Amino acid sequence: MIMIDTGDRIAAKAAQMARPEFIAAYPITPQTVIVEKTAEFVENGELDAEYVRVESEHSAMTAVIGAAVTGVRTFTATSSHGLALMHEMLHWAAYSRLPIVMVNVNRALGPGWNIWADQSDSLSQRDTGWVQLYCASCQEIFDTTIQAYRLAEMEDVQLPVMVNYDAFVLSHTSMPVEVPDQSDIDAFLPPYRALWKIDPDDPITCFNMLPQSEFGAMRKDLHDAHGRVKELIPDIASEWKQRFGSYHGGLVEEYLCEDAEYVLVAMGAFGAEARVAVDELRREGMKAGLARVRLFRPFPDEVFRRLAHNRTFIVVDRNVSIGSGGGVYSELKSGLYGFADAPVHGFIAGLGGKDLTFGEMCEMVKKVAAGRATDVEWWGLQE
Repeated sequence: MIMIDTGDRIAAKAAQMARPEFIAAYPITPQTVIVEKTAEFVENGELDAEYVRVESEHSAMTAVIGAAVTGVRTFTATSSHGLALMHEMLHWAAYSRLPIVMVNVNRALGPGWNIWADQSDSLSQRDTGWVQLYCASCQEIFDTTIQAYRLAEMEDVQLPVMVNYDAFVLSHTSMPVEVPDQSDIDAFLPPYRALWKIDPDDPITCFNMLPQSEFGAMRKDLHDAHGRVKELIPDIASEWKQRFGSYHGGLVEEYLCEDAEYVLVAMGAFGAEARVAVDELRREGMKAGLARVRLFRPFPDEVFRRLAHNRTFIVVDRNVSIGSGGGVYSELKSGLYGFADAPVHGFIAGLGGKDLTFGEMCEMVKKVAAGRATDVEWWGLQE
């Protein structure tokens, strides 16, 4: 079935087809449509789930944690300040090894007040233990949300997963999406079977105070599970392609990188714009390529180390880590250190939803090629 709709409604459809048994909902622009649409699915009988309207985003995450420990599949969604308010409970979800899936619509943090696209909200949560995936189209939103459950619930993963996409650029833009039959989704994503759960008939003890001797080992287990995520995502994506036809490149989407001298690195909707920029640069005779980051946490260092030989990276970040620079730029520099000496140039652009065209991305590459670029530049600021 072809469904033409906005990113938020596509995300809600994917959540419905994943058959969560518990949904916690709190609205925040531009995510509100997701919880509205999932409420409709529950009300009209298209989804058999407990739907709870909570008083804040902190409560939303607390509620899905409470449901998840009883062994049921859960879902929630948020954005911007809502995600920030969840911060404490994001740690709790990850450290408890609960396979929760949450959609986050990337929106700027204030003040000054702003409701448009900016990835600083999710990047500020990079150390909470959540897997972070980023989408560049409505089809990818649908596919990734379903795949996120498959990944999160694997026995050797058991981690919460955050599916991210740009505010308004994707959340409120309609695109055609291929939606499989429910029976086919059920075959790909069978009912959730929890490895452990709170059950009055079979009581267990959990969330106790840990001695110092065991606390570090618990964190290492969490870290090691992130390493397994990088091994499993390509397999999940390949199986999805075999079943349904669409494929989004696993950890990093590589486009025309084989002979590229200059590789644009982008994440989210910027990745789609960068692809057009690469095509234009190729027409002009420049050997350009694209490495679009799908998996930000854990960061796919290995992919970029493989790509680094005789190449220059131009990173376009729609986010900023204040006092450090662009988040993807910083992660890439760290990942290459000691393994490759490929030049890396960063551009911070599009904060607060400011438009960035493929033509401007072409200008960035040409500036680097001409030797006129510094390590990190702020692009398109108002004079």
